[in-house]
Amino acid sequence: MYEYFIGLITEVTPHYIVLEVDGIGYRVNVANPFSYQVDLDKKQQIYVYQAVRENDVSLFGFKDRQEKQLFLKLISVSGIGPKSALAILATDDHAGLVAAIDGNDETYLTKFPSIGKKTAKQIILDLKDKMSDLATQTPLIDDQLQFSQAEDPVYLKESLEALLALGYTKAEVKRIAKKLRAFEGDSTDQYLREALKLLMKK
Repeated sequence: MYEYFIGLITEVTPHYIVLEVDGIGYRVNVANPFSYQVDLDKKQQIYVYQAVRENDVSLFGFKDRQEKQLFLKLISVSGIGPKSALAILATDDHAGLVAAIDGNDETYLTKFPSIGKKTAKQIILDLKDKMSDLATQTPLIDDQLQFSQAEDPVYLKESLEALLALGYTKAEVKRIAKKLRAFEGDSTDQYLREALKLLMKK
């Protein structure tokens, strides 16, 4: 089992990044791929988890150990697989997630993708007493996009990350985030195009 890779980020796509290590390009599924855009063609340390199934072997990547630990706790819950856990992490509301589990807040948990009432109860049942090691660490993780919300679609989140990677300031992105939530798109590209239109309207 791998703990982390150190390599060159050679490609960023809407769903994964490509990390080149010793001449081999690994496809690594990550929560918010466009947040890695600023690290393109740079050597980075990426924490990884290898998921092995009968007909599939996949790598899931994380920016730090804390994010990986949270991922591992989520996939230990019955009914939550690696892809669902990654979708939950993509909201960037890690501190809110930990607080909701500690506080038995099922309603808050159902705001996250892939979590219904039944799964929310299962998460609390399985993780209630296992989050103390993350409670003091997640605020550092959660400081990335304070203007984002847990219920935001993944496409919206990725478009906001892409704007930051393109050089827009957090203040500029925050200014259009509320209006962008009213937009209904089917892809990151659609959200990004709409965001750029809004930014042009000063």
